[in-house]
Amino acid sequence: MRTAITLFICCGLICFSTYGQLKSYKRGLASFENGHYNLAIREFSKVTELDPLYQADLLKKTGDAFRLTNRWAESIPYYEKVLALPNPASEIYYYLGYAHKSKGEYQKAKEYFSAFARTNPSDRVLAEKVQRELNALLLTESLFQKNSEKDFKNLEGVNTSGSEFTGAIFNGHLVFTASRKTKIYSNDLPFLGIYKAKITDGKVGQTELFSSSIFADDRNEGSPAFSPDGKMMVFARGNSGKRKDLSPDVDLYMSRYVSGTGWTEPTRITASDSLAYDGCPAFSSDGKTLYFSSNRAGGSGGLDIYRVNLDASGRFGNPVNMGKAINTAGDEMFPFVSTDGKLYFASDGHPGLGKLDLFRAVRTGGKITVENMGLPYNSSMDDFGYLEDEYGNEYFTSNRSGGKGDDDIYYYLAPEEPKEEVVVNVPEKEKKVVNYFLAGEIVSEGKLLDSATLYVFKLDGGMETEYVEPITVKQGQFGPIKLEEDEDYILLAEKPNYLTKRENFTMYGRSIPEVLLTKPVTDTTFHVSIPLESIFVGKTFRLENIYYDLDKADIRPDAAIELDKLVQILKDNPGLKIELGSHTDARASEIYNLRLSQRRAESAINYIVNKGISRERLEARGYGESELIIPNAKTEAEHQQNRRTEFKVIEINSKQD
Repeated sequence: MRTAITLFICCGLICFSTYGQLKSYKRGLASFENGHYNLAIREFSKVTELDPLYQADLLKKTGDAFRLTNRWAESIPYYEKVLALPNPASEIYYYLGYAHKSKGEYQKAKEYFSAFARTNPSDRVLAEKVQRELNALLLTESLFQKNSEKDFKNLEGVNTSGSEFTGAIFNGHLVFTASRKTKIYSNDLPFLGIYKAKITDGKVGQTELFSSSIFADDRNEGSPAFSPDGKMMVFARGNSGKRKDLSPDVDLYMSRYVSGTGWTEPTRITASDSLAYDGCPAFSSDGKTLYFSSNRAGGSGGLDIYRVNLDASGRFGNPVNMGKAINTAGDEMFPFVSTDGKLYFASDGHPGLGKLDLFRAVRTGGKITVENMGLPYNSSMDDFGYLEDEYGNEYFTSNRSGGKGDDDIYYYLAPEEPKEEVVVNVPEKEKKVVNYFLAGEIVSEGKLLDSATLYVFKLDGGMETEYVEPITVKQGQFGPIKLEEDEDYILLAEKPNYLTKRENFTMYGRSIPEVLLTKPVTDTTFHVSIPLESIFVGKTFRLENIYYDLDKADIRPDAAIELDKLVQILKDNPGLKIELGSHTDARASEIYNLRLSQRRAESAINYIVNKGISRERLEARGYGESELIIPNAKTEAEHQQNRRTEFKVIEINSKQD
């Protein structure tokens, strides 16, 4: 009997232990599926014995969780155990290759990458990435020989066991990003915020919050950039914690400095794409161009670097991709432009020593060459966020071994050079002249549009002043029109039964440097194409990016940006009377949705009226869920298609506002 009781107790303990470990496994699995990888690792670590049916998944998921939290080295033993099991997935070889590369074990990395290639993988994107890694490994020896031998030091007083990375030098302070907010990100980490510390000869003063005006305790905020005059700040905000990957909820925001008041409430900039990740902003040294990273549609692969011009009033133009000389199928991030015009950035697509390496782009003879910065800037880990100040001091961020925590900031103090007075006699030379012109076309549906009228205005202190007499555009083409350097222009094209269209054109940043001129007089013509859209009573136009908070009808700052565009359309088309319609998805009752959509339409109308448009030209109508684009919507993206704001033309006449 005693033996039976003992056996019963032991069996009970074993069953209880097995049940408890299965429970930890399932909790870890749930955390993993929700992107909470650190929590998943914590639960998985409690599992020491598990049914063989789940063992392979446990090992792979644990390795994946370490990999997705950028702890590649810790993923190695788990992936190696997966390889020892029957029929391992081919990507395990890739993960092991990348993990060994992050440790600087390049020969092992080559062996695993080569093994992956031998599996004849079906994933072409991953196969191409592995081939790029193999090609890069051939260059590692030459990159090790490229060493500036500068002594970069860990920035004491700023770095902690958390994450700190570079941002900008502003008013003698290093303004940086750090994981120090009290609220915790969904991955068991503090949210990122923007902080500052005074820097003097490498010595750091007290670290403090940059500004209470630019602080959302439940959002990640970082990567600050400042215009040269110090009056504008652009930074990245997003990632509420629902996703770990580069999800489309990171946007660029702008704040302006008002003397006596401080920094204004941030608003999303017009150049940011709400359906993409936009981050890592950086101004050019003259403040006329903003560079940033984005994974918006139409790029080269992952994150690409874009640039966008600013006009004299600080308004953003249309972003332009920097091209394939800079951007690869991988990620290009953290741009920085030095005072001499060199572009620095981080990339995992160009050949490098680690995951993210630092690169420098140099234009020579009209061709852009990208150079790996070599040692000690780069390591086998992530190196990014290069910047330098006016004294030649340099900073960058790395999670290389020997640091204080996750990402640390490193710095190098440039040696003081003895000042020597030099007198140079420069002979006078003949000044070269450039004449700038504008020419273009007015089109509709891809065809030249005859007999449209073009007005050209010059912006003077933000006011529009007529620059040339109205031009009747014959056969759809106009120009050349003489332009002046460093001026902003507005082109206004109109034609009966078409929506009047305005295009901004700036000469800021377009002047040709004199050093590139080869003739006494050079004529340069810029070309623009202005599309006009036909209008008729009943035609509907969709307004993009008009979003409302849940169950509310208040106009958010991001929606105000889009409504301001409609206000301008109404001002440019004074004979237009419209119905502004608001549509909901079908996830509440019909009567509730109808009332909510009506409130939202009326709220938008009130906003437009407050901007100077007559209420007589506007009608508000809430459609609720009566006109769904996707009747049986299931995904969030499909519901978003149904939630929309549109305006419909209900009258066209010559009446003025």
